[in-house]
Amino acid sequence: MSLPRYAGRRLLLGLAQILAVATLVFALTEALPGDAAVVLAGDTPDPERIEQIRRELGLDRPAPARYADWLLGLLHGDLGSSLTAGRPVTGFLADAGGPTVQLAAITLLLLVPLAVAVGVVAAIREGRLLDRVLTSVGIGLYSVPEFALAVMLVALFALRLGWLPPTAVGVGPNLLAQPAVLVLPLLALLARPICSISRLVRAGMIDALRSDYVRHALRLGLPVRRVRLAHALPNAVAPAVQQLARTTDWLLGGVIAVEAVFVIPGLGTSLISAVSARDIPVIQGLALVFAATTVSVNLVADVVAFRLAPRAGGAA
Repeated sequence: MSLPRYAGRRLLLGLAQILAVATLVFALTEALPGDAAVVLAGDTPDPERIEQIRRELGLDRPAPARYADWLLGLLHGDLGSSLTAGRPVTGFLADAGGPTVQLAAITLLLLVPLAVAVGVVAAIREGRLLDRVLTSVGIGLYSVPEFALAVMLVALFALRLGWLPPTAVGVGPNLLAQPAVLVLPLLALLARPICSISRLVRAGMIDALRSDYVRHALRLGLPVRRVRLAHALPNAVAPAVQQLARTTDWLLGGVIAVEAVFVIPGLGTSLISAVSARDIPVIQGLALVFAATTVSVNLVADVVAFRLAPRAGGAA
């Protein structure tokens, strides 16, 4: 199978997955008790007032008809409007997307060099004290979920020691304006992926250092540092490339939990608020963004893997 044909097939599958996610999210939201009209009606809602709000918002129409209208608008780039705020969902996503993109981008920029460095150091010191310490700490951190680690970091460094702010309340969409609010969220997001990727790099580096070509390069008198970085390292990081794509995908879920703990005004916090308010257009828009990002990342990873190993890709 040729690369363009494989990429086209994967793209069609990805579009079908996005549509399936949007449909499932709509169905699950419809199954929740209450709706946006109940939320807007206040704490002591009047049944007549609720019905009036439902008619104004179009919630009295059948669910399939509302879903069909949303799909039709999607074809024209219209995600609808928020039921509670009345704003276009696209503007809503644009405002909330800034902090999430900043947090995810900084996480990825720090993740790659840190994970590679930890893996290389552990491989060079294989079996020694430093390798054992890094391995033990990595296994321990990887077993802690992001939200639990985030809560512990807040309790220790913000509430007990007072070194860092506990939340991003009042900071605004530009988190870089106050870098201190990023420290704890970044630590919570970086902990687990550094552990997983560094373990892959360590294993790959150990295999590379034991390979014949590395031994031959050392026999030729090449500097050890050059052999490690120029010959062993490129082969060691190869297995970690696909894991990095999975990590980018995983960051979507991690960001939602971390944003909720640190009250960061991003897509994760917006999703939680939208679910609480039964704001279906916003929930669908966010689900579409998350699904499209996941599909795009996996599509790129699959195409790269197919390009490097076309036989394996064609057989899949």
